[in-house]
Amino acid sequence: MKALVLEEYNHFVYKDVSEPVLGTNDVMVRVKACGICGSDVHGMDGSTGRRIPPLIMGHEASGVVTGVGSEVKTIQPGERVTFDSTVYCGTCFYCRRGDINLCNHRRVLGVSCDEYRQNGAFAELVMVPQHIVYPLPAKVNFAQGAMVEPCSVAYHAVSHSLPTPADTAVVVGAGIIGLLVVQILRAGGCRQIIAVDLEPDKLKLACQFGADVGLNPGRDDVISRIKKMTAQRGADVAFDAVGIDASFKTTIGSLRKGGDLTLIGNLSSDISLPLQTVVTGEITLNGSCASRGEYPACLEMIAAGTLKVDPIITAVAPLAEGAKWFGRLYRNEKDLLKVILEP
Repeated sequence: MKALVLEEYNHFVYKDVSEPVLGTNDVMVRVKACGICGSDVHGMDGSTGRRIPPLIMGHEASGVVTGVGSEVKTIQPGERVTFDSTVYCGTCFYCRRGDINLCNHRRVLGVSCDEYRQNGAFAELVMVPQHIVYPLPAKVNFAQGAMVEPCSVAYHAVSHSLPTPADTAVVVGAGIIGLLVVQILRAGGCRQIIAVDLEPDKLKLACQFGADVGLNPGRDDVISRIKKMTAQRGADVAFDAVGIDASFKTTIGSLRKGGDLTLIGNLSSDISLPLQTVVTGEITLNGSCASRGEYPACLEMIAAGTLKVDPIITAVAPLAEGAKWFGRLYRNEKDLLKVILEP
């Protein structure tokens, strides 16, 4: 089969590779669409240590089942499916609690690190265990199916704080996850949503998706504006979808005392924590990693049109052209959000 292989850091080759071998509890999927995640782009140069070549990346995908193992009973060849990015064991302490994203034996499709190597879905075929497979509703196409994984990440992040209809929420970072967080907050009836980003086009899109206001740190005194909009208290909940010192400082500075902050992005592995602010303001800090069982809810929202993913998909291209699109994303070219590759 053909696959896009990261042969060396920053060097992809579209080539023939061996097909996966079907296990008794596995499902073989012919990939129809696979999205390029920001973590793939950040990892291709070796900076994260989680994309050690040679590797087939790709964990946001959908396709058609071509074969199932002898122990698979609920999934049939010919079904249209998507699948979780996380391969979890189902038996460890965390899995038994339902915290599958924290599994002690967790593997992520398309990731190669010191602990494991797990090829992903930038290929004609991918093999996944049956317990991470979800059928696609009839109204959800393959490109939309490839968007369920980032949708589930956003959904999981919002579930940490569960804003009420009386709350004001701040979303710092209007990239793909931030834009999806805005939509999920709006669908949940959040009273006021404030998006923060340095790029005007992203702020415009955030407002189209349900943000009431878009603030640009390059021209706006963001914290002052948010305090003015909230009777000088600050926002009730906030989400940092970037993960650098500047975004964290903005996010935590925008909160009221007793506010709730969820950290999603982690572009920096370490940031400065204003401990005095957190302690005396009784700020709740939530880390949010991947997702745990939110796929069905996200598929329902996409099928119903409540969660709009089509405007986030800015390009659909053949897998053979993947190296070019990775390069464009790595250079952070203007107006590129989600790129979907089709084998």
